[in-house]
Amino acid sequence: MTPLLITLLVVAGIALLIVIGYLNNVVENGKLERARVKIELSERLRRCGEITETFPGQLMTPALKLLLTRLELNLNQRQLQLEKNNAQLKARIAELEGLIGQGEQIPVNNPPGPILTEVKAKDVRFLLEALHSQVSRATQEGFLPSSEGKHWVKEIRHILVLVHIEYFNNLGQQALQQAEPAQARLAFERGVQYLRKQPEPALYQEQLAYMEKLLARAKAQVLDELEPAVDEQNELTEGLKTDESETWKKRVIYD
Repeated sequence: MTPLLITLLVVAGIALLIVIGYLNNVVENGKLERARVKIELSERLRRCGEITETFPGQLMTPALKLLLTRLELNLNQRQLQLEKNNAQLKARIAELEGLIGQGEQIPVNNPPGPILTEVKAKDVRFLLEALHSQVSRATQEGFLPSSEGKHWVKEIRHILVLVHIEYFNNLGQQALQQAEPAQARLAFERGVQYLRKQPEPALYQEQLAYMEKLLARAKAQVLDELEPAVDEQNELTEGLKTDESETWKKRVIYD
């Protein structure tokens, strides 16, 4: 064996080791990327399911339910590409396809969730933020057309306004029921100010007029509370009364 042949064999061996190392690295990176995508899809599915199941029924429309179902189907189909033999995924995909086939007739079974506290309002706002993230990601990935993505971003903002309207209204109504008109006035004032600050206030003219009517009612009750009762006896009302003897004396002086 000549020195040249030995050299060639050594070089070939080194090259083979480099290729094997590169291929192993590619395989490992592929496994890591596959695992990362599976975790990401699982997290997005979890968030999508949370929105679908916990969103207040009074705000959940068939169109919104259909959108969430489509988003969930897309994520499940992508996950199935990574787990081709997952029977549970296949069953869920078939179920989602059946729901989507119903179109606007898709059942909406979310129970109403009155927004009575600031905590509840924040919870719903977080759900809307998660929905916004889902829509934006689906649009970036090309699953949702750009025009549809923009429509749903606008719709999400509209739903957020409805959440605030319901919250301020419920807060004020509760205060009125508890005979606290001053607190009711504050709640309705916040609602009126919020609606007046909207970029498109014309969309909420009806709600604004209603909130202003409630505000006027609360203000009237506050004024009623400030007026002294007819039968109330105190030093001020007593001092304002004219004594009969004083009235007689004044008549003598001025007559």
